[in-house]
Amino acid sequence: MSLTVAIQMDPIEAVDINGDSTFALGMEAEKRGHKLFHYDVKDLSFQDGKVTAHARGMTLRRELGNHFSLGIETKIDLEKDVDVILMRQDPPFHMGYITATHILEHIHPKTLVVNDPASVRNAPEKIFLTRFPDLMPPTLITSNARDVDSFRKEDKDIIVKPLYGNGGAGVFRIREDDQNLNSLVEMFQEFYPEPFIVQKYLSDVVKGDKRIILVDGEAVGAINRVPLAGEIRSNMHVGGEAKKTGLTDREIEICEAIGPTLREQGLLFVGIDVIGDYLTEINVTSPTGIQEIKRFDGTDIAAMVWDAIEKRR
Repeated sequence: MSLTVAIQMDPIEAVDINGDSTFALGMEAEKRGHKLFHYDVKDLSFQDGKVTAHARGMTLRRELGNHFSLGIETKIDLEKDVDVILMRQDPPFHMGYITATHILEHIHPKTLVVNDPASVRNAPEKIFLTRFPDLMPPTLITSNARDVDSFRKEDKDIIVKPLYGNGGAGVFRIREDDQNLNSLVEMFQEFYPEPFIVQKYLSDVVKGDKRIILVDGEAVGAINRVPLAGEIRSNMHVGGEAKKTGLTDREIEICEAIGPTLREQGLLFVGIDVIGDYLTEINVTSPTGIQEIKRFDGTDIAAMVWDAIEKRR
């Protein structure tokens, strides 16, 4: 089965070929004989009922500094000319991201969009988590300073972070005696039109923030991301170290609890974050980690994702 695949992503020039999950997915697609196109989300258009993109044919190779070739830009009809779209541009999850999901919803599932654009729109990472209250740490979503103050009085040691942030940006730890809480809340109120998120600080983060990958609702692999000394953030964007790991009974329980919902909503490729016994995020926009997992234990998640896509086609 040869498919025409359009990858909606950030500039291919900037990807880390040894860490980028989109690159691995593209390489696996080519290995299977699928034809690739690349386009930026800014090149996506809707007119007179048609969804189009100014795209370029793309070939990939695992050669540092010479990892891609792009063809001549052409305007393609994403419903008639394409079988699969991988929606892989990085967050933040903002109105531009949301608008793209509305546009792509016009052609899905005739053109299979991974992940389902309506479900992506309805499942921002930190809000989707609230559908599983028994799995998450104590959490507050608000813009109200009084509620934040009350939350800290109850939970003592807290984390404050943007609701739609990514990559560990804007994450603050505020202890019980920290005098900066009011100023921090004022800053969040000033710079973010939406609420922000407050959670109980989980001391187990020093042992790692585990990224678990689920394909079609089934857990298929994991890495443990350990923060640098003196750092609360374990994201690899900010220096977190990836380490080999397995799944605990509690993590298996978490995956089994959320798996049916992911499958039902067409969220085929998902990365969840677990600290200690708690689910802290459900990443449906552009999950990463599959290259690190393959290096540690040989699990080829890119192949599993394409097996699931081809099954649907």
